Amino acid sequence: MGGVASPASRAPASVTGEAGFGWLAIARIGMVQASIGALVMLATTVLNRLMVVEYALAAAIPAGLVAWHYAVQLCRPLWGHGSDKGRARVPWIIGGVVVLALASYMATHATLLMVPSPLIGFSMAIAAYTLIGVGVGAGGTSALALLASGVAPRRRAAAAALTWIMMVAGIVASAITVGKLLIPYSPERLLLVAGGLGMVMISLTVVATFRLERQAGSFAETAKDGPAPDFKAAIREIWAEKAARRFTIFIFVSMIAFSMQDLILEPFAGLIFAMSPGESTQLGGTHQGGILLGMIITGIGGSAFAGDGKRDLRSWVVGGCLGSAAGLAGLAMAAVHGPPWPLAINAFVLGFGNGVFAVAAIGTMMGLAGAGENTREGVRMGVWGASQAIAFGLGGLIGAVGVDFARRWLGEDGAAFQMIFAVESAAFVLAAILAFGIAAVRAPSKSRPTQPGEREMFA
Repeated sequence: MGGVASPASRAPASVTGEAGFGWLAIARIGMVQASIGALVMLATTVLNRLMVVEYALAAAIPAGLVAWHYAVQLCRPLWGHGSDKGRARVPWIIGGVVVLALASYMATHATLLMVPSPLIGFSMAIAAYTLIGVGVGAGGTSALALLASGVAPRRRAAAAALTWIMMVAGIVASAITVGKLLIPYSPERLLLVAGGLGMVMISLTVVATFRLERQAGSFAETAKDGPAPDFKAAIREIWAEKAARRFTIFIFVSMIAFSMQDLILEPFAGLIFAMSPGESTQLGGTHQGGILLGMIITGIGGSAFAGDGKRDLRSWVVGGCLGSAAGLAGLAMAAVHGPPWPLAINAFVLGFGNGVFAVAAIGTMMGLAGAGENTREGVRMGVWGASQAIAFGLGGLIGAVGVDFARRWLGEDGAAFQMIFAVESAAFVLAAILAFGIAAVRAPSKSRPTQPGEREMFA
């Protein structure tokens, strides 16, 4: 690892014959992503709805807890840097999922205690959501870093799309399954489902990562020469890069728009459309199904799978943002029309736009992850993960607090939700405008020649 690698050592596997992740290995990382998404789904949808609808708590309470779990993820760069220095990401992945599963079960207990024992319930919830943030940050950052470091450059965008498609598929499957298992609903049934979900996802992660890291081959070894720099030096290098800096800002703005409806969609379904917990959870699964289809179509037809270096991600990002804006505008109309509105179709359309946007952004992120002179994938994915986490936390909090404020100010639930969904729609239009700054192809990195399929969003 010391010294300067020759150009041949930096060439992709197709040139040197060096091994890297095949599609089965990439799919196994997708299984890890699916496990993380399924466990987070329980806290951000089911428990959120129970607090707001069944327990009549202010929407700001679950929103604050979810925002806190995102705030904890500000430590993502540190966890990514730790896995860079240790050169062993699988222990971080498994450990993160174990912590996440235990924390999700703890959060379920805490939610059920909030009314009969508020002090114990809220204290336990804060601790649980702290651990949820730790588990997601440690496991998710290391999984993405392993993917970026173990995949040949020309496969990175396609690998990103595949893993996220699998993640959304896992969320959809778990949301629908959990929704069905919660009919009829009871606290005892909820605890049983939460415990079973955790055990299944831990087992799936262990199986998926078994002997996985050794398959990364030389891509994990030759991406950078010498030891990883110290944490402060790594952060300075990333922020000094114009492309990385602009991409960080874009991620922050677009993900606020992406996440604002997360914590209010199920309460909206319960309050305006009188859906039961199981029915509203299934609605969330329909939304995720739309995301899945959008990702598949974009991955197949868009530049995320283009290997000729001639196509631009801009049209897909802009189209996804505008499609998401249209879906949110539809929800704003549904808020005042009520049950006659085709809510499930509307949620699916919103998810489709979200999926189109997400694959284009994720493919770019994977391409930029290995672009640094000295910093490795872990800390770079950590920086963008932290930016995304801040945006998700703020977006969810703004949406939920906005609904609480609007309900008091306007005195009508439908009008309150209409106002917030309209604001979210406008935020996605703003994200689409920002996406017009996307450029087609990144300048070659000094550390290795640019390979077909490696792209960036900003000039």
